[in-house]
Amino acid sequence: MSTELRNFLTLSYDELEELNLKAKEQRKQHVAYEVLQEERLKYLKEEKRIKAVTVLFSDLEGRLHLLDYDKKFLLGSHDNLTFDGSSIRGFTAQKESDLRLRLDWAAFYWVPADIFGSGKVMVFGEVINKEGKPYEGDLRGVLKSFAEEKFAKEGLTLNAANEIEGFLFAGTDAEKQYAKTLKFEYVDGGGYYHSLPGDPLRKFIDTSAEVQRAMGFQNEKDHPEVAPSQFEINYGYGDVVAAADQIQLYKLLTRQVANNMGYTASYLPKPVVGVNGSGMHTNVSVSKGGKNQFWDPKGLEKVSTSAWEFVDRILSHGNDICLLLNASVNAYRRLDPHFEAPNQIKASAIDRGSMIRIPIGNERSARVEVRSVGPDANPYAVLYTVFKTGLDGTIAKIENLRQAQRYLPDNIYSALELYRASEWTTKLFGADVKERYAELKQASADRCPRALGTIVKGSEVQFHHEVYNQQLWNEF
Repeated sequence: MSTELRNFLTLSYDELEELNLKAKEQRKQHVAYEVLQEERLKYLKEEKRIKAVTVLFSDLEGRLHLLDYDKKFLLGSHDNLTFDGSSIRGFTAQKESDLRLRLDWAAFYWVPADIFGSGKVMVFGEVINKEGKPYEGDLRGVLKSFAEEKFAKEGLTLNAANEIEGFLFAGTDAEKQYAKTLKFEYVDGGGYYHSLPGDPLRKFIDTSAEVQRAMGFQNEKDHPEVAPSQFEINYGYGDVVAAADQIQLYKLLTRQVANNMGYTASYLPKPVVGVNGSGMHTNVSVSKGGKNQFWDPKGLEKVSTSAWEFVDRILSHGNDICLLLNASVNAYRRLDPHFEAPNQIKASAIDRGSMIRIPIGNERSARVEVRSVGPDANPYAVLYTVFKTGLDGTIAKIENLRQAQRYLPDNIYSALELYRASEWTTKLFGADVKERYAELKQASADRCPRALGTIVKGSEVQFHHEVYNQQLWNEF
């Protein structure tokens, strides 16, 4: 079909970056919701070249959902965007299926037309129930409420940045085809930091980094990782909800870039046995009045007493929360000590086998790094769990807590048992949402052999929660 008569919005990457950085600063400065709503609606009304608004939200497992609303419809109905919650895994039952989306105007993005299509903008939505209250199964809303409460009551700003590793495989449907082939094909045989400018992996990383930059990610560095065809594209710190949103956008845009190039960007934690798996190292800190509360030049490893208490609470609940940080059958292959696996429930400045690491830092960058997180975990669940546990959890009376020889579960069944038996996870999410999440994880586990063995099974990929295929999921 000819495009000569169309006049849809297409902005340069420089223009996109300028707009997205301005929106990011508004978010950082806590500009009032009403002010942002008025500004965004005015923009949408006046910008004739926008045809649709893509609204994003995530289900209980962290799978990203996208709804395109016609712009003219949205301008008249932005306060009453309904959808069927019973169709979303882990959300409501059919008898109570009516849910709504409240647009989070602070989380508004201008997107590259060559990646997401022309004439579109994106905004994250908050799921609310028919009474107009935040829906308890929307973990983005849970995280946002927690962060806002800490800021309002204690003046605390929760900061996070995630280092998300993934693999680039040949073919656009490599994960869906795995059950037939039982193998993934690398697109590049290089290793850590090593790739030539023309290599497929380097081209993919460069393109993805350009998209991130345009969307206001404020990149830091990018590189191939240790395993063949493995990558990591790092970006700057942000407030906790924005950081979680960027994880979702990171995975969305890299998958789209890979698809455009004829590849699959995979976030399975351990898709190939015998090489390093992929993690989502979660760097966190807390600030107050612009001052990093984790920094203390005279403290142990130059972090503060409050930072060590934060660490101790996470270590105390390490087994309780393992299922939330390692959310799939495949994730437990990664917790293998032979490949720098962070499976030891301890903290260290140097030992990368520790669940928590204290990186070298300064007044600006002092932080805690939770290394045991899989890249397929729900980012909102991860960051809420880490901050809620680190700030409000209890500290176990274990001798030498930070050095004790304790280990995370090595299979999802053990993680499920610990999660279900834990009083802390009930406090985190409430009994109803806690059990809904457990049931989803149990269903995944029951489709796979109980023993992991030495070969990645077709079922652990085929029924992975991020390899979305409605037909496959209905086969049980």
